[in-house]
Amino acid sequence: MKKGWEIKKLGEVCEISTGKSNTEDAIEDGQYAFFDRSKIVKRSSKYLFDCNAIIVAGEGQTFLPKFYSGKFDLHQRAYAIYNFNKNVSIHYVYKYLIHFHKYFEEVAVGATAKSLRLRHFQDLPIPIPPLPEQNRIVSILDQCFSAIDKAKANAKQNLKNTRELFESYLQGVFENGKGWEVKRLKDIALVFGRGKSKHRPRNWEGLYGGDYPFIQTGEVRNANKYVLEYTQTYNDVGLAQSKLWKKGTICITIAANIAETAILGFDACIPDSIIGLQVDPKKADLDFTYYLLQYFKSELQKLGKGSAQDNINLGTFENQYFPFPSTKEQQLIVRQLDALRAETQKLEAVYQKKVVSLEELRKSVLQKTFLTN
Repeated sequence: MKKGWEIKKLGEVCEISTGKSNTEDAIEDGQYAFFDRSKIVKRSSKYLFDCNAIIVAGEGQTFLPKFYSGKFDLHQRAYAIYNFNKNVSIHYVYKYLIHFHKYFEEVAVGATAKSLRLRHFQDLPIPIPPLPEQNRIVSILDQCFSAIDKAKANAKQNLKNTRELFESYLQGVFENGKGWEVKRLKDIALVFGRGKSKHRPRNWEGLYGGDYPFIQTGEVRNANKYVLEYTQTYNDVGLAQSKLWKKGTICITIAANIAETAILGFDACIPDSIIGLQVDPKKADLDFTYYLLQYFKSELQKLGKGSAQDNINLGTFENQYFPFPSTKEQQLIVRQLDALRAETQKLEAVYQKKVVSLEELRKSVLQKTFLTN
């Protein structure tokens, strides 16, 4: 224990209570902040508290604390920590709880939906230094976190700029193309059509799991150009009702997230919410076609219709015309785009690593600040 510090239970230095409101009490244009069990701060027409408070959801997975000053409404399964003793800084305790939020995850009860009880807050031990030391710690952490936040914002902006650079180059390729021939996708395809998914796919580890990968729209959406992973499979019964699309097939989603594209990295079955396009190499370059669909994604998304979720039917999609230069020029464009994409991905990796490192630095600073042994 550091000299002059003492250990207090949270319940000894402040008041802790839940709210009285329900989720249904939230309204879109409410005058006051409304904290419930979600990460999003909602609005309410009434307030239950008017103070500085630390707020923690009583149910969830991470239990990250929030700080709020002023009038607010509170859900009956959320906790407000407020009205601190005069010799304890709420800002100090807030920063300690950010550092120590894993405690809530460890003590939460429940098999599926984890929840906290009042005793979990009241019994939480907190190292309390003299008030001047608390204020000094808060000041140092504020300065440190401000610098970290600024560095993270710069890294995220650089990441955004890197992605926009590639998108700008891609836009220039297709906007400056002159004398290109317009064609439908089926005009440059060996095979073009929707997948089938009448037979229920199974998990790879399931009792009836098969040997044939089954690709879902989410795996196309989250792919980095190529689909290299899958979680569902078809067995021989499923394959008989579907078909195995060859490695190199371009998958195009036509439901939910429209016009997301990726190239199969292996033979696989696809559902009817995905169009499969096997490009005829005599008529078009596979990678050029992929980049073309990336560029026209926003235009294709505008064609989506539907009440529950947007989708494009095959008839609408197959009647769209796209610009194609000569195969030789396509290959030249692909080499240029591939080179730029490789460089931008290197930069993205650098900036993403920097963002992660800065967040780890924040955790390290908190840990060293509140290390009492």
